[in-house]
Amino acid sequence: MRRKKAAKSNFRFIFRSFAFGPACESITAGIEHRRQLAVQHNIHGGDTPLTIAASISQSGSTLGSVVHVDGSSCFEQQTAIRLTGTLADGNISLTSVSVNEQVITLAGTITKKDGFPYQLTGTYSIVGGCASGNQGNVTGYSVGAFNGSWYGNLTTAGGADIHWGTNQFGQVGASSEGSFGLTGTFNFDGACFNSGKLTYPTPSYILGTSVALNIPTDNGTVAFVGTAGPDEGGLIEGTYTVIGASCESAGPGYLSPWEY
Repeated sequence: MRRKKAAKSNFRFIFRSFAFGPACESITAGIEHRRQLAVQHNIHGGDTPLTIAASISQSGSTLGSVVHVDGSSCFEQQTAIRLTGTLADGNISLTSVSVNEQVITLAGTITKKDGFPYQLTGTYSIVGGCASGNQGNVTGYSVGAFNGSWYGNLTTAGGADIHWGTNQFGQVGASSEGSFGLTGTFNFDGACFNSGKLTYPTPSYILGTSVALNIPTDNGTVAFVGTAGPDEGGLIEGTYTVIGASCESAGPGYLSPWEY
């Protein structure tokens, strides 16, 4: 008898946890089931945020994840931290490999009500090394992947707006480092270039809430770096630079799913 192939699925969670322990930290996190995790720690009494971004993949009941930590004195941002675990009967469990003797564990329960996103509640802890003893509670909810139509403006130094966007925004599977490639054909109105296309593999990606777009056009390249909202209904806001064009410029910009 032929064995049925294990199903693969993708999801995204945004969740928050409240920590206690030696560092007395609070954490904001997002797991994307296509397959992304973004986490922010805010140390009580401090003003320096700690951000964790990652990917999560699921095959049957087996989970895999790649995590990046930014702003921590205990983890280096460029280090890809790998976690493995399970999702069974709504119960999720993930444990990382040891990084400088530090092991991260996440455990919780995922539930679903009709008409509402998936909900996650649970705990996390870190054992060993610099961050040993950090632990806390986790809550969260699922959101969809970024895709479809996104439009907005790029503002020049002189205050003029370049209207830009795409109705083909797409997101591909996670890389080995935990980021997700982005695709799409972009149109520009009010600039010396008309269109550009993201193709995969591409230096354009989303990692956690960080978005980088590198768009080759018919007259130079548009490089945009920004931060995405907590779900597919949020803005992507950041800054841009036009390189190698006859109208080089730089300034703030955004993309919105509500504009055309």
